[in-house]
Amino acid sequence: MNGIEYFIDWLDGYLNFEKQPEKNIFWLDTIDYLCSRFDYPQNCAPCFHVAGSKGKGSVSRMIACILEEAGYSTGLYTSPHITDFRERISRASSFFDSSIYEDSVKELIPNIESIIPENLPAERPITWFELVTLYAFLVFRRAKVDWAVYEVGMGGRLDSTNIIRPKLCCITPIELEHTEFLGDTLEKIAAEKAGIIKNCTPVIIARQQTESVKIILREKACTRYAPCYFVDDLIKNLSISYDKSNKKMNVRLDSDLFDRPIEAKLALLGKMQAENAAMAAFAVKKIFPNMNESVIERGLEKAVLPGRFEIIEKVSGYENIPEVILDGAHTLNSIKLTLETLENLYSDKKINLLFACAADKDIKDISMQFRGRFNKIFVTKPGEIKKSDINSEIECFKAAGVDFTANADYKAAIKEAFRVSSEQGNVLLVTGSFYLLAEVKKLLKI
Repeated sequence: MNGIEYFIDWLDGYLNFEKQPEKNIFWLDTIDYLCSRFDYPQNCAPCFHVAGSKGKGSVSRMIACILEEAGYSTGLYTSPHITDFRERISRASSFFDSSIYEDSVKELIPNIESIIPENLPAERPITWFELVTLYAFLVFRRAKVDWAVYEVGMGGRLDSTNIIRPKLCCITPIELEHTEFLGDTLEKIAAEKAGIIKNCTPVIIARQQTESVKIILREKACTRYAPCYFVDDLIKNLSISYDKSNKKMNVRLDSDLFDRPIEAKLALLGKMQAENAAMAAFAVKKIFPNMNESVIERGLEKAVLPGRFEIIEKVSGYENIPEVILDGAHTLNSIKLTLETLENLYSDKKINLLFACAADKDIKDISMQFRGRFNKIFVTKPGEIKKSDINSEIECFKAAGVDFTANADYKAAIKEAFRVSSEQGNVLLVTGSFYLLAEVKKLLKI
């Protein structure tokens, strides 16, 4: 067992919100205490901080890729991972050398295990995400990165990443999510996300669903004397077109921030990714006003992310499936955008659907989106890690008038969806949960 595998096993001894959500486990004094024991590694490099409900992983990746294209060694911290833990803590487009990960494990574990529990703030237990965030800080410091980009795990105000002091913050679109923990309205959730806004630190904010959300974010920025920029105000024109043959998206972005329009062929597909690209470009241009537009374009073009409309052309054993699309969309709006992209690229194809979601998702409204769109639909669980409710999925699909096949055995459901799609020669969309995508990749060795 190598160091990173040992670290992952060791982490299992700590409370993991991703596996077992609990209330009242979010605070900042513990991560601050932990960082103090390692001489504050979160301050090892200037950084960007990205929060929001959807798109924050894509924006983070795009910013990191632009910085890398500009010649900066860049660390990127995101979540969740799909098949490899190192996906959470990496360079913009590759993993760090194994020695960086190994030596950071050796630095972290003995120090943490030597902590006297009574010395922890309020004697609260350390959580899994706090340790992973601390580990990211240590990896980036050991790698001597020039810049770092941190994606918020959940919320913002009390997220473990919120002890950093970024040069710029980004807040992507806000949706109803994790309502049990963040609040049951868009406005309450916005207030939590706005917690990443720092004193006198510029913040770029994506288009939002309601004016009330914009007001909350603007007011928070004002109280912190933080220059506040809305993406929809910065964009003069944003246009997209699809290159079906190459599965790329042509984006043209006009803004007074640039010397000329940004034109890029994105591997990340969908209208929302065009908005994400605009936010990333604006973020970098605000910090590096002299950065050449061609550098920004090349950075955007090299950005790829597992599970974001990821197209797999061949799956061993199921070669008759023309293409498999893996997309981790799990909110109503993100599902709508995934289906819109699907229509733009595959309007002439027959498509099957493999779907599963966590128990806290808006399955009632999501299931309505699938009516009349697919040749065959398979419904299952997203695996064993995430709490799910397949009975609720079944009832909602029935109420939506959708024809489907359900199987709580997700491994069997995955194999059946791929077998039938191969026999029919149909495209297969797998969506609803990153955890489902992880199970598909693990089972079929994609």
